[in-house]
Amino acid sequence: MTIKAIGYATHDPKKDLVPFTFERRDPRQQDVVIDILYCGVCHSDIHSARNEWGGSSYPLVPGHEIVGRVQSIGEAVSKFKVGDLVGVGCMVDSCRHCASCDEGLEQYCNNGFTGTYGGKDKIGGTAHPFTFGGYSDKITVDERFVLRIPENLDSAATSPLLCAGITTYSPLKHWKVGPGQKVGIIGLGGLGHMGVKFAHAMGATVVMITTSPSKGEDAKKLGANEVLLSTDAAAMKAEQNSFDFLLNTIPVGHDVDPYMLLLKRDATMVIVGSIEPLTKTNGINFIFRRRSMAGSLIGGIPETQEMLDFCGEHNIVCDIETIAIQEINQAYERTIKSDVKYRFVIDMATLKA
Repeated sequence: MTIKAIGYATHDPKKDLVPFTFERRDPRQQDVVIDILYCGVCHSDIHSARNEWGGSSYPLVPGHEIVGRVQSIGEAVSKFKVGDLVGVGCMVDSCRHCASCDEGLEQYCNNGFTGTYGGKDKIGGTAHPFTFGGYSDKITVDERFVLRIPENLDSAATSPLLCAGITTYSPLKHWKVGPGQKVGIIGLGGLGHMGVKFAHAMGATVVMITTSPSKGEDAKKLGANEVLLSTDAAAMKAEQNSFDFLLNTIPVGHDVDPYMLLLKRDATMVIVGSIEPLTKTNGINFIFRRRSMAGSLIGGIPETQEMLDFCGEHNIVCDIETIAIQEINQAYERTIKSDVKYRFVIDMATLKA
């Protein structure tokens, strides 16, 4: 037996997403079946749908920023009950026995985590060899990879926290950002706007670093104390050697040297946006100040729950524009043009329209 699901999928990297009927597995003892209320639209959904990173499998149902209500649970489920508000992020499984998984760092699973969509389905239960994501009405997930959503938060605006939120929270927490530190957030988009909110809530002095003067006022409304235009050579020079930490959310390859010069001795810039070659890195900028450049993925399940609880305590959500599922292809084009502040979220009730 399987559960019938409806959603939107693309069947070819050059074609639009269209309505699609498929199967979810019947819940095992440890599974949770979720009625999806909202799903955020991540730029990686577009890359995957269009096979821009290679390796995409079709049909492909994107979506890994999922918020919904528990519809049913397996007999062994202990953390959730029917009706709970829950979320699913970028992972639905991992090997569960490597050093990373043992430490609650499933995103760095030594054997590779199973992505919420497009991942090889090791559990099975349907005729589909790959996982299908959240652009759909329901999903079946092992309770270990289900997260509790604070009820006081807006459900739609919470959904991008499952990717954009944890992608920025995790490095800020890992590198111990806090009061007394000067922190730069490079780029104001889906990731950057969350970086500003989190760094501000953690007590840091936050500087938005952007190429666009028009984004300065937006950044201040989000919690930035200052704005630094990276196109202003004099301003960039004046800020050299002054930052304790930089979170770099630029989504494409770029010259990192001007940003590395902003760091103090022993400080770090973390890359979270560019999953492609960086165009220039000069070793002298690392060596002479013992600076570091690092990367960070999402967070593990324990840290993602910690982030959601932090958001509940500080009333932090994403700035979103809600759309109907029928608008998804237009939303992709607008996302590419950065024509959204700052994340699209699909209202899954529109699947029935």
